[in-house]
Amino acid sequence: MPLHPALNPELESLLADFPLIPEVTPAVLPAMRQASALPPGQLLANQPLTRTDHTTPAPDGHLVPLTVLTPTVASGACVVWLHGGGMILGDRFSQIDIPLEWLAELGVVVVTVEYRLAPEFGGSTPVRDAYAGLCWVAEHAAELGVDPERIVVAGISAGGGLAAGVTLLARDLGGPAIAAQVLICPMLDHRNDTVSSRQYAGVPSVWTPETNRFAWGAVLGAAPDDVPAYVSPALADDLAGLPATYVDAGSAEVFRDEDVAYASRIWAAGGEAELHVWAGGFHGFDAMFPATALGAAARTTRTRWLAGVLAR
Repeated sequence: MPLHPALNPELESLLADFPLIPEVTPAVLPAMRQASALPPGQLLANQPLTRTDHTTPAPDGHLVPLTVLTPTVASGACVVWLHGGGMILGDRFSQIDIPLEWLAELGVVVVTVEYRLAPEFGGSTPVRDAYAGLCWVAEHAAELGVDPERIVVAGISAGGGLAAGVTLLARDLGGPAIAAQVLICPMLDHRNDTVSSRQYAGVPSVWTPETNRFAWGAVLGAAPDDVPAYVSPALADDLAGLPATYVDAGSAEVFRDEDVAYASRIWAAGGEAELHVWAGGFHGFDAMFPATALGAAARTTRTRWLAGVLAR
């Protein structure tokens, strides 16, 4: 077994009693989806917000569901939220507690997008759905009480990768304007060939190289050719012209090296990026255990950065 960074002791203790993702196969995927779904009413209960639901057409005519969460006192900023789950799991309410912290603390409107999942809908479908959600927000900014110059795209894991892809699309298509992108342990590279991928091969974890390979296979098919950078953002030739970017990851996770490389390439292109690699953090540690010392530090640091960008 290869050497790899140790887990943070507090996280390791909690993870020992947590059911880890089993080997993912097409046969078990439906049950995994059902188990990961949570009623939105439970997630949004007792929150100081108003909820409205909408749809917007994707390029193929599919109506993409959107939920708008508006705080009692809004600041004029908006976060377009893209959930995690490897593009094979989850829905628009997954990990919603993360942007709800920004809603409560920073007064941002949160718009969460129900992009379609692989393998039923692979290729560029998830990122195109997400981009349609961004366009809807920009088009309806006035009625949402949102400043179109203060729209942020954010996501975790697969959602972080989709946020990166949406930001590349917006740059290349001339809009909508994005003030910042927040990429939380993002899934950026379909090649699965970094040092951190190899370090965690065969190691039980929240998200393994084997699971990652299955998820990318679901998105791209068995023999992907000519993969667009909007789908696998690590392939982008040019990372110039991107908005202010926040990237974080754990040192003990598969995505560590692709995330560090992405931030480094933004710097190389003359852009602004803030990178945090949390020592001993596994994939999504602060989403699973936000009350731990490391989880709280990650969330607080991320929120502080976002507050600073929105205050410019």
